[in-house]
Amino acid sequence: MRQLSSGLAAHLAGKTTTLARCWRIARSDGRILGFTDHDQPLNFGGTSHEPAAGFTASDMPASLGLSVDTSDISGALVSAVLDEADLAAGLYDNARVEVWLVNWSTPDERLLLEVGSIGEITRMGSAFKAEIRSLSHTLDQERGRIVSSTCDADFADARCGVNSSNPRFGGQGSIIEVMGPRRIRVSGPTSVPAGYLARGSLRWASGENISRRAEIRNDQDDGFGRVLDLWEQPARMPAQGDSFDALAGCDKRFETCVNRYANAVNFRGFPFLPGNDFVAGYARSGETNDGGALI
Repeated sequence: MRQLSSGLAAHLAGKTTTLARCWRIARSDGRILGFTDHDQPLNFGGTSHEPAAGFTASDMPASLGLSVDTSDISGALVSAVLDEADLAAGLYDNARVEVWLVNWSTPDERLLLEVGSIGEITRMGSAFKAEIRSLSHTLDQERGRIVSSTCDADFADARCGVNSSNPRFGGQGSIIEVMGPRRIRVSGPTSVPAGYLARGSLRWASGENISRRAEIRNDQDDGFGRVLDLWEQPARMPAQGDSFDALAGCDKRFETCVNRYANAVNFRGFPFLPGNDFVAGYARSGETNDGGALI
């Protein structure tokens, strides 16, 4: 049960009220933003909640059990801090959202209505609609490891153990030509062999996308230079001369781990796990069927 402060309880019991809703959003990059449906900024908790024109929200139901409750917030991209490129870059994905009921004449009189995280975001021209999911949605996420023939470590993380500072597996480069929304011709990193950047990533070191990360789908030499295909279009169109730091990728196969990275000791999969063909197999005349080890 929510506990009301004595001041807010007295205000709600009065004949007239001066109430507003406030939303405090903590983005994935650590930035804190505040919005309100009031016509003046409201400051509390170290955050300034600015008026958001056309900013509306639905109520979130509170259900018993572990079901995921949802609500929506929608508005226009007219605020100086609401950047369409930030939405496209995923900075609001899974951001923590606090919804407050505030007495705008005395902001110290407030009540935390709900806490959730941003789910699906839909953009419609200059407007947006964001789904707020209750915290119980985290219980739907898979935990632990999955038994698979491929590696479940991220390349160059602590479990993988590959040294990302090795010049053979990463380095700096820059754009020579923008060939399309997701295709660029680059110079460098010269120390990384062609093809190694496929399934890898890059972090922009200059330009409009500086500090943002992009995943690389394919890495090839088309005869005129190195061409990188990105999985998604960057939030802002890159330009000739933009520089980046690239890191090689891995297809998670045991053969790649052994032959390319010499890292079999840290392989985090089960390469000799019998597959469906073994399960559906049967004994054949002339084969060794003594129940011994297959490998």
